[in-house]
Amino acid sequence: MADRYELRLPALKVLQGSKEIYCFAVDGKRLHDFAAVSRVRRDGQKRLQGYQRPEVLSHIRSIRRYIESEGAMLPNALVLAFDERVRFEPAVRGGDVKYSIPGELIIPVDESLTDEDKPAWLVDGQQRSAAIRDADLHEFPVAAVGFIASGQEEQRSQFILVNSTKPLPKGLVYELLPETTGQLPRSYARRQLAARLMVLLNMGDGPFSGRVSSPTSPTGNIKDNSVLKMLEHSIYEGALFQYRNAADGTGDEERMLAHLLAFWQPVESIFREAWNKPPKESRLTHGVGIQAMGFVMDRLTADVPVEKVDWDQVRSTLRGLEEHVAWTSGSWTLPDGQERKWNSLQNTSGDVRLLSSYLQALVAR
Repeated sequence: MADRYELRLPALKVLQGSKEIYCFAVDGKRLHDFAAVSRVRRDGQKRLQGYQRPEVLSHIRSIRRYIESEGAMLPNALVLAFDERVRFEPAVRGGDVKYSIPGELIIPVDESLTDEDKPAWLVDGQQRSAAIRDADLHEFPVAAVGFIASGQEEQRSQFILVNSTKPLPKGLVYELLPETTGQLPRSYARRQLAARLMVLLNMGDGPFSGRVSSPTSPTGNIKDNSVLKMLEHSIYEGALFQYRNAADGTGDEERMLAHLLAFWQPVESIFREAWNKPPKESRLTHGVGIQAMGFVMDRLTADVPVEKVDWDQVRSTLRGLEEHVAWTSGSWTLPDGQERKWNSLQNTSGDVRLLSSYLQALVAR
């Protein structure tokens, strides 16, 4: 029969403004009795669940070898998010320090619970905790910091903030951004709306459906960063700017999505062969093409609401590009007289500028 008990750990409650965090030590071998790793995935309704990347086995093996060696030390604290089942009981306190309160952190443990039902989630330290779990050691105490989270949105926010100075995979950050609340670094906050639109394009029906590579869409072959750059430029300087609320950074996502689909659907239809190929075989689905065609969308439809754009004229203009593009073969004859092999254009700022200027000049005739 599975054990049920309360784990009582000496702890300090630290007050940080209106927030409370708990500093404590725990045997790393017991972490997984009450804490789970929230893997990023999408459920049957395509809703985002979790936030953690998969375990990196080589990294775990490296840490394990170290902690099994003599004199091993892991001084950095793990970060855990607790739900309301975890509570803190203060001890009798004295002294003049008001922001540090000693006591006990009480964590309910039920060995029959699935990971989804455990009272704690690892926000930072999953590789270290996995290495300790697998290590040939009786125990390995670690320092930890915990906080009570209101839900996965707050957990995602803390996960991004904790990892914002580390090389966190960009694809994971972009997937988490749309459903993250709380204060974010400026660079991430600027991309949050673009990331939300990218998820809508990737999860819905339309040309980008399942095509954008992400942790929950691993078969996608269009780079997420290329789509994000296209969307971000349009939101701040192009056709989608008209739907943005500059005061709070939000936007009319429904009309933005409608505008995007109304443009990219004829792109898919007119250049179908090129659109159906992966980036290695097509400069249309390559970063340089995605961004350049985004500039074309901005040039043709900026400042005109989606319901007032002459989409028949847009389609006619796009058809006029057919004889001038070399998405999958041939050469580009560019305005400065240079001729470039079809696949020599790269996803660099210089080549993106070059192709964008070339295509915009053609549609402006």
